[in-house]
Amino acid sequence: MVYIGHQALLDYQLQLAKTMAQPGRPQPRTGLVTFDPHPLAVLRPDQPLHLLTTPQERLTLALDLGIDFGVLQTFTPEIAKLEAREFMRLLQQHLRMTALVVGPDFALGRNRSGDRHTLQALGEELGYSLHIVEPVDWQGSPVRSSIVRQTLQQGNVTEAAELLGRYYHLEGNVELGDQRGRQIGIPTANLGVRPGKLLPANGVYATYARPVDVAGSPIGAHIYMSVTNLGVRPTVDGIHHRIETHLLDFPPAGETGDLYGQRLRVEFVARLRDEQRFANLAALVAQIQTDIEQARQIFANPPGFRTTEFL
Repeated sequence: MVYIGHQALLDYQLQLAKTMAQPGRPQPRTGLVTFDPHPLAVLRPDQPLHLLTTPQERLTLALDLGIDFGVLQTFTPEIAKLEAREFMRLLQQHLRMTALVVGPDFALGRNRSGDRHTLQALGEELGYSLHIVEPVDWQGSPVRSSIVRQTLQQGNVTEAAELLGRYYHLEGNVELGDQRGRQIGIPTANLGVRPGKLLPANGVYATYARPVDVAGSPIGAHIYMSVTNLGVRPTVDGIHHRIETHLLDFPPAGETGDLYGQRLRVEFVARLRDEQRFANLAALVAQIQTDIEQARQIFANPPGFRTTEFL
């Protein structure tokens, strides 16, 4: 998920690599191992998943923070059956692992048998050191992914950004919609997001938007102010859930403004209001114009979080 607790783990790993460096030898490399699909998708396929980050986003965020490499391991029933000793032996064999950095509640292997105590004993046997990083507190409580999810599901994207250390974002291809926004003079980009990605609560948000490639790297230098609606658009009798983003001051001078087929990242800065039904289109348009002006005021003094430059 790479929230501020995970960032503490990664920062510790970077500092550890520096302290482990020996004169005349290269500094140890730092790495992250993550799974795709998520283990719960394999172990409990009947339970819905709400991912804060896709596997690729997880790796790229870690690299952005300074980690040297990432491993995206396919999670299968066979992997799930591995005992902790076998899994750690494979890590050491393929990655030449000399140190493992985890949180206090971390466990791996069949039936989560590889807890901190088991991993400590295995480290003495296999030749790696175990390092436990305590959770990061926020307002007196440890930061956990469940808290981040709950905050987003309540629509509080500003608080979620504090927990994440960055703006929460959605990313996907711009798809052809019913073009209602264009008909009322407020065109929107309809975003197709990977299934399983957690969506903030329905409503209207001030957001940043920028084109990216399939790997998540930015295309061009433009980061657009935008207003994004999540929901079913009750005023126009919408049925399907949509993610629609109106880019302010778009297109730039000299450009066509065609985003269809491109990939777009939308970062959530602040919630403006709930989704609601209006008496007619004129009332809807008037409210959207109010939303745009409110968003511009927020962008004039936005919360102090970084945009995800390399996702």
